[in-house]
Amino acid sequence: MTAAAVVAGAGGEARRTAVLLAAAQAIVGSAAPIAISLGALAGQYLLGPDKSLATAPVTGFNLGVALGALPAAAIIRRLGHRGGFMTGTVITALGGLIATLALFQSSFWLFAFGLGVIGVGGAFVQQFRFAAADNAPPEFKARAISFVLAGGIVTAILGPQIVIYTRELLAPVMFAGSFASILVLAAVGATILSFLHTSRRTSSATVVAGGDARPLAEIATQPRFVAALFCAVGSYALMSFVMTGAPLAMVGCGLSTDDATLGISWHVMAMFGPSFFTGSLIHRFGAERIVAIGLVLLTGCAVVALSGLALWQFWTALILLGLGWNFSFIGATSMVAASYHPSEKGKVQGFHDFVLFGSVAFSSLMSGAIYNAWGWTMLNWLVFPVTALCFVALGTLKIMGAAKT
Repeated sequence: MTAAAVVAGAGGEARRTAVLLAAAQAIVGSAAPIAISLGALAGQYLLGPDKSLATAPVTGFNLGVALGALPAAAIIRRLGHRGGFMTGTVITALGGLIATLALFQSSFWLFAFGLGVIGVGGAFVQQFRFAAADNAPPEFKARAISFVLAGGIVTAILGPQIVIYTRELLAPVMFAGSFASILVLAAVGATILSFLHTSRRTSSATVVAGGDARPLAEIATQPRFVAALFCAVGSYALMSFVMTGAPLAMVGCGLSTDDATLGISWHVMAMFGPSFFTGSLIHRFGAERIVAIGLVLLTGCAVVALSGLALWQFWTALILLGLGWNFSFIGATSMVAASYHPSEKGKVQGFHDFVLFGSVAFSSLMSGAIYNAWGWTMLNWLVFPVTALCFVALGTLKIMGAAKT
């Protein structure tokens, strides 16, 4: 077999894997917009007069993603992509069941725990993008990541529509039907993932390079990795911070629950829609420039949100928030993926997601506290200093690169 045929075969397998993971992202990933769009509203529904902890269930979801990051990476490394990801769907289904039972029992903290378990299942979904890139040819890595995330377009439509049509399905218990539907999503996702080829735990390349794997501390202190992680954390935390507070702000301004849910739908669509071409843009212009464009869009989100409280302003701000996240986060993920060797991927990816989603969990908790204390306006003013710090990280990396040349 010629070298060209081997490369073509590897590319074909990489595309097949990306298609399956994109489909699974679309289905299993729909649990996330259900949890995010209804978590705070259901929290308000379950709480008494003091609503300051209304976003705690969303924080539980994000904390579950953070705490599940390292175990998910270890399970996937041990069982392979197919077995590991199917394990994640079982955990997601369990979380949906717990959340549903909690709503029937009017138990706020059990509900928050249930969303935490859904978040642990979500940690496996977060590994989809890395799995798509792991065995892809170098020229297809960025496209593989963006292709998988493009599955979120279906998520943007499916998740909110499930909320609209099922939130009163098990009335008089509000929202229970939506969380019960997560069990169905998990079952369909597991079926899709069963078609993945069983991945070998170690490839010959990994075995050869395994002895040369660097300590995590050495990898994590590389200037490029530090800047990438800083921008990934900053952009994702800001997205969670503003998005978590948005449904509360919209309902608080007299808009309907359906308006808030559709706002999240537009937001999630904007998060994943550009993924069809974000990888190509990164390949052409470089990850750092795409991250910078994303940070500009995040700043634009805050400007629009501060301009007024009409429905179109909420929705436009959420769309800009999603677009900004897409460019900055996919760009930063590509920077991270270029900073480690194949034999180092498990520990680096797990560490990356642990730090990332730990920060996201904190930001979602602070969103509710700050919204209740100072309102929607303050949530958006805080976007500016965070994006400024991310620009400083990118600028420092550029200066250090110029100094080496």
